[in-house]
Amino acid sequence: MTPKSAFLNVLVERGFLADCTDLETLDARLNAGVVPAYIGFDCTADSLHIGSLIQIMLLRWLQKTGGKPVVLMGGGTTRIGDPTGKDEARKLLTDESIAANMAGIRKVFATYLNFGDGSSDGPTDAVMRNNFDWLSTLNYIDFLRDYGPHFTINRMLTFDSVKLRLDREQPLTFLEFNYMLLQAFDFLELARREDVALQMGGSDQWGNIVNGVELNRRVDARQVFGLTTPLLTKADGSKMGKTAGGAVWLNAERLAPYAFWQYWRNTLDADVGRFLRLFTEMPLDEVARLEALEGAELNEAKKILATEVTALAHGRAAAQAAAVSAAEVFEKGGLGADMPRLALSPGDVAGGISIAQLLVKAGLAASGKEAKRLVAEGGARLDDAAITDAGLMLGPEDFAADRKLSAGKKRHALVTLG
Repeated sequence: MTPKSAFLNVLVERGFLADCTDLETLDARLNAGVVPAYIGFDCTADSLHIGSLIQIMLLRWLQKTGGKPVVLMGGGTTRIGDPTGKDEARKLLTDESIAANMAGIRKVFATYLNFGDGSSDGPTDAVMRNNFDWLSTLNYIDFLRDYGPHFTINRMLTFDSVKLRLDREQPLTFLEFNYMLLQAFDFLELARREDVALQMGGSDQWGNIVNGVELNRRVDARQVFGLTTPLLTKADGSKMGKTAGGAVWLNAERLAPYAFWQYWRNTLDADVGRFLRLFTEMPLDEVARLEALEGAELNEAKKILATEVTALAHGRAAAQAAAVSAAEVFEKGGLGADMPRLALSPGDVAGGISIAQLLVKAGLAASGKEAKRLVAEGGARLDDAAITDAGLMLGPEDFAADRKLSAGKKRHALVTLG
């Protein structure tokens, strides 16, 4: 079917839609008025990374097309841990860590969604909720009596998140097994409190989402909907958001806008068009034009992709500064003003610091082993001169001036001594 609602039209045209529980009825509901919809985010780190970006863009498009985004923070469910896609149990976090992580994640959404002025919620103003508010007050016996009969072990054992662990003979704790009950209860609670009619997520969440749809139908006789996006990998089959230096975080405190921009600039040729559709708001006819470019012209399209994605995450000024710095580094051989900085203290170098340690500190290698491999393969450079000895020691006298440290041709950092 060709959707009539603006939101579903965007999802179909830009490649967001994988599955929906009842696409035709949801389309009519969206066309009839404001539909509140939610996505849940657990608080396992103090920033989200680009693995969550497709979900964030879903909420942004929902708001731009007249819907109401509800960001659900998993202050309660983070205390248990979602087994979906995990080979082992997740480390349990303290209440203090969860609160700190939640505060960091809030910063991400401030750049993508309009939360209004805080005095009163407008019909399409985004809201942020915390499932700890209702999960923390549950009475366990009442919960099991009221909601347990609506879940069967037989069906739960068919979920990929469960089968993966059992097939590998890896333990799945009762604690984790309860996660899917609580996620379904979240949907029921949000439907009651906020009239939320739609839960969205990645296709690996399909089973959990359908549980919530069914629970609403059985307990409150309420029709709600579930919608998923395709799981995203790069054209070479590798996972989105992983680099030698670690995850590609969305908070500037975790990853500088320059490094974020650079990640998108290094997009594979085959991914340019798809990423422009999913992660920018550029008109589709312009996306098609850029996607068709070849050679050096396609590199210009990658720069546009990098700038547009970075502008949404960090603001237009930061995106343009990153683009200018990249041009300084790669096209003019200079030191970009926005290049990531590593500020060393006199104590850091008093006894000497090896080049391998320096690469790790600068975020250009994930470990000492990775740094040594980089040197051995000829990928490490200091002031554009190749480094051949991973044990090379540098002292205070070597930092009389700022030094440019490089890993390969595309990742750089400016090292300074304070």
